[in-house]
Amino acid sequence: MTDIIAPPRVVGTMGASLLNLNGMIGAGIFALPALLYVGLDSFAPIAILLFAIPTACLAVSVCKLSTLFDGSGGVQLYVETALGKFTGFQVGWFVICASGTGRAANFLVLVSYLAALFPVFDGPIARPLTVLAFIAFMTILCVLGTKRSMGGIWVGTLFKLAPLVLLCAVGLGTNGFPVNIALPSFSGLESVALLIAYAFSGFATSTVAAGETKNPRTAIYRSVIMALIGVAIFYAIVQWAYIAIGPETTDAEVPLAAAAQKLFGDWGAVMISVAAVFSIATNQLCGFITFPRVLSGMGERKLLPKFFAHVSPRFLTPDYAIISYGVFVAAIAISGSFATLAILLVAVEQAIFALSLISFGVLWKSNFRGLRDTTGP
Repeated sequence: MTDIIAPPRVVGTMGASLLNLNGMIGAGIFALPALLYVGLDSFAPIAILLFAIPTACLAVSVCKLSTLFDGSGGVQLYVETALGKFTGFQVGWFVICASGTGRAANFLVLVSYLAALFPVFDGPIARPLTVLAFIAFMTILCVLGTKRSMGGIWVGTLFKLAPLVLLCAVGLGTNGFPVNIALPSFSGLESVALLIAYAFSGFATSTVAAGETKNPRTAIYRSVIMALIGVAIFYAIVQWAYIAIGPETTDAEVPLAAAAQKLFGDWGAVMISVAAVFSIATNQLCGFITFPRVLSGMGERKLLPKFFAHVSPRFLTPDYAIISYGVFVAAIAISGSFATLAILLVAVEQAIFALSLISFGVLWKSNFRGLRDTTGP
């Protein structure tokens, strides 16, 4: 009877918000300030806040859908309900391919950051072994319990945000708050629009793990809005701090490390580099917590073999789905380069986005009548 055990609902509103926050804040924040400053100059922080508005409009649609469902799956479950099992099956695999490709690509970036701090991790043998070690660690941690893996998220978030908060506090406190705003040309705004949109991707990560969230029909809604507002303000403050500190433009590839070095010396650059490692690792762990739930949810609803719906009687996690996801990510990470993986990720995400909009339209047109999920415990 172990196959019909339901994972416990151990993720609260704050935990769900943390999943969304880490879905949005990964590696991008450590490169974005310089790119936005080059394109938008002192208008960059305002642009971030402005671009949060259309993102919030999409977020509200997702939030409205989340109030209808108790089970895991997120977009895959919504599309399945709106457009049928066949389309739901396709979207499920799109989601797994997109998330798995993104995890694989980010593991390569994570090891690159780590190798820059500790050269022992560099080399043709050490790099792939380190990638596999990270994947194995996160897979095992997620199998051992959702509470344990969420604990890892809390710790990782602390270690990645604390240095950034320190940088902003000292930078703005020492140099003052930038008050001069220069309006950019339209071409400049257009060139960085996708960068800002990328910064907000992942705002609804918690919807994927709704089946293990307490009171999901209200908690998911609140977590998405809370995280989106918080991240938009945080991104803007980091951008203002970067402008106030004014690091050398020659260090634009590592803007926050350059800013920290100007404030604190060499140890500041190391501090931000360590924060980047924690940031990417926590973002990766967030993916390992959430996206295997797409596989397990599809298994529960018989879109995949029941094997994927298996729940560990000891750890109360969808262990087979988590292990299968880890193997999938490992295979992609070892077989592809970052550029190839990034191109594949963008292509798959566009297909998911198009189908998501169609499902939103179908559910909205039906005025949500009779659409109630019965898969949750």
